[in-house]
Amino acid sequence: MTQVGNNSLGTRTTMEVGGKTFAYYSLAKAAETIGDVSRLPFSMKVLLENLLRFEDNAFTVSIEDIRAIADWQRNPKTGTEIQYRPARVLMQDFTGVPCVVDLAAMRDAISKLGGNTSKINPQVPVHLVIDHSVMVDEFGHPKAFERNKELEYERNAERYDFLKWGSRSFNNFKVVPPDTGICHQVNLEHISQCVWASEDQNGEMVAYPDTCVGTDSHTPMVNGLGVLAWGVGGIEAEAAMLGQPISMLIPEVVGFKFTGKLAEGVTATDLVLTCTQMLRAKGVVGRFVEYFGPGLASLSLADRATLGNMAPEYGATVGFFGIDDKTLEYLRLTGRDEDQIALVEAYAKEQGFWADPANPDPIFTDMMELDLGTVVPSLAGPKRPQDKVALPLVDNLFNEELSSVYSRAAPMRTDVEGRDHDIGDGDVVIAAITSCTNTSNPDVMIAAGLVAKKAHEKGLAPKPWVKTSLAPGSQVVTDYLKKSGLQDHLDALGFDLVGYGCTTCIGNSGPLVEPISKAINENNLVAASVLSGNRNFEGRVSPDVRANFLASPPLVVAYALKGTVTEDMVETPIGTGKDGAPVFLKDLWPTSDEIAEIRASSIDRAMFVGRYADVYKGDEHWQALITEGSDTYQWHLGSTYIANPPFFEDMGMTSAPIGDVVGAKPLAILGDSVTTDHISPAGSIKEDSPAGQYLIAHDVPKVEFNSYGARRGNHEVMMRGTFANIRIRNEMVPGIEGGMTMYGGEVMPIYDAAMKHKADSTPLVVVAGKEYGTGSSRDWAAKGTLLLGVRAVIAESYERIHRSNLVGMGVLPLEFTGGETRETLKLAADDTFSIRGLTDLQTGQDVVVEVTRASGETFTFTVKCRIDTANELEYYRNGGILPYVLRRLAA
Repeated sequence: MTQVGNNSLGTRTTMEVGGKTFAYYSLAKAAETIGDVSRLPFSMKVLLENLLRFEDNAFTVSIEDIRAIADWQRNPKTGTEIQYRPARVLMQDFTGVPCVVDLAAMRDAISKLGGNTSKINPQVPVHLVIDHSVMVDEFGHPKAFERNKELEYERNAERYDFLKWGSRSFNNFKVVPPDTGICHQVNLEHISQCVWASEDQNGEMVAYPDTCVGTDSHTPMVNGLGVLAWGVGGIEAEAAMLGQPISMLIPEVVGFKFTGKLAEGVTATDLVLTCTQMLRAKGVVGRFVEYFGPGLASLSLADRATLGNMAPEYGATVGFFGIDDKTLEYLRLTGRDEDQIALVEAYAKEQGFWADPANPDPIFTDMMELDLGTVVPSLAGPKRPQDKVALPLVDNLFNEELSSVYSRAAPMRTDVEGRDHDIGDGDVVIAAITSCTNTSNPDVMIAAGLVAKKAHEKGLAPKPWVKTSLAPGSQVVTDYLKKSGLQDHLDALGFDLVGYGCTTCIGNSGPLVEPISKAINENNLVAASVLSGNRNFEGRVSPDVRANFLASPPLVVAYALKGTVTEDMVETPIGTGKDGAPVFLKDLWPTSDEIAEIRASSIDRAMFVGRYADVYKGDEHWQALITEGSDTYQWHLGSTYIANPPFFEDMGMTSAPIGDVVGAKPLAILGDSVTTDHISPAGSIKEDSPAGQYLIAHDVPKVEFNSYGARRGNHEVMMRGTFANIRIRNEMVPGIEGGMTMYGGEVMPIYDAAMKHKADSTPLVVVAGKEYGTGSSRDWAAKGTLLLGVRAVIAESYERIHRSNLVGMGVLPLEFTGGETRETLKLAADDTFSIRGLTDLQTGQDVVVEVTRASGETFTFTVKCRIDTANELEYYRNGGILPYVLRRLAA
């Protein structure tokens, strides 16, 4: 049921669509009071409608907030705080399990506070898609998918049982079972409606824009469908589920104008890597990006979704598109009801959400422009998505990196034990068609199949050291690859189906074969991966692989055949054909006409209708999980997967005053671009790590460790895994990689040091450089930071989601000012930090940090409080957003 405000502006009216009456909140009627809004960006019009619908003091939306949106056209840099309410929430299992754990714990806590447990229920629709747990253990054979699925259920039965309990115990909560698809593609193909319609408290049908927040940073993928959606941490998503508005500043919006069209042989992957590099250079963190211009006409809906998907890689909150005929065509293809499609068209045109090239361009904060014809085939790497490199220069880039970082004049090679080949620096040991970014796009998937077909027909095969895999984001991909006959050729090259999920892109690449892994690690080789994913951060893809390159699916196939990134892909042969002639990339690359012909003959509406008809039912494995719903969860003592978290222990109805941070020691001093993967890794757990030792102490054999991502429902594992990435570099212990720090002059794991500081009653701080917390929207990067005893983080700048997550957990984010940094101040392991005046802290205020050196010398420096809104300040004063919401519900 939809809640609405009191509509004092008189903007509520009705429209007739298909013989049905829908109420809606008219932007045209609002304009009669607040002034013309026709040149607002589409994304800003969605925010305006949201405020109109909830305009009522009871919902903390005022007429002044609404006017601020209209006034934005005159000053498109305003920072007015607004309260935004998304229509629904999207989750995946890595982030969803801790969310459901928190909700279960909140039911226990509200009961202790004398409140009603039924208040802990989602107030908006929540969809959780299980897609992050399948690993590529088996590959390169016809039974790989079935075997990986069996292993997935063996490892994760307890987690899946818990999620099934959640789906039966909470209202408005649906779970899409494993092996269905990646959450963003399921969201794009099935869940998203573009325009939502539901009954209000008066029983009338209300139409409004489909909006969403998701506990995965790639939630903006559905921006390509005209759905305003972005990633948030699980903490913020839980609050949104429970009816708490998202407090945000009215954003700046950067317009990105496309002209021309992509050249022959250039893919949507090449386009998004180009845009990512441009937008990172521009600086769009915390901003909306909105694509427009005549070039949009040449981009398919899937191309647009690719651009929306990688918004977190270029740092933006969203990468948004208006609604047009291509939106309607996609809705029709993917099986949406014709009445729904008619509503989308009528509503979008009535409300000014329809992208009509004849209309004047919107007003933007800033503008960028790209001629699509200038985009060239590219990869990105070896460590960051924004580091685009043109295809012919990849070998030069890798060899330069090898020389500058590893001081090697030429790639080193070594024999592989028991094999008739050697392996060396720059050899591609993983080639993975993976991730929501590219496996959602038929054109690049068909292109990959055509490259495989031509290579197979010429007698080429992947190099024997390459681990190949294909993990589509949707079962529909399998349907059209099979119907076209392309899957047979992919299978012949080792790209057999391994599962429907994120796999390699999230770090679930599975182990390399032992002789390859041994050769890499014993010789410290810089092995490479090429994946069609969106993330290539250090330590993410595989612990054995240091250089990771993002590429389009057809290039993934080509690099599997080539087997190395040390040779020019364009000018040197990929291999030798069965006729003895050299085969070049140009001999395998498909034309646009070839791709279009197969797309037209192999993809139809019936595929989508059939695949999504029983999407929540699951297969025999899911149905075999017998779980009953209950008011509260019966925690299993000793479980290493699901545990009652300590966030609500001893919580009263009122919060204690925030105390100053006095005598704090640094837990870590970190450099630039520290990612949430560095802070809270999702991949494998090392046996000798604190998390590994904890599992062993609880009788979990190494073979059953699973991953950090799969164990996010257990705080004991996750706090031990915080700052435990194998590639993190703490400047307190120079020359050492991994989660180590200094305590009392002794080098030890960060978790062990944190517990010693806790025993000493010593608070902790973390110091960092630019772009702290870039990457995934994982709440455990903030939860783990809190549980280790960190009271404040001092960084040069923050990525949007992680800053919000820190506040949401009651950790104070502070930002260096005046050009000062950890380097200019020479901050060191033996410094002591004091931060005072926190009881009266205000949003955005300057805060003085006092540092005492080991010599007794003291000095101060000024930082900015990065608590940005009044609501965030309330969360911080309550010890986090969840205690704040819980106290309100209990009261």
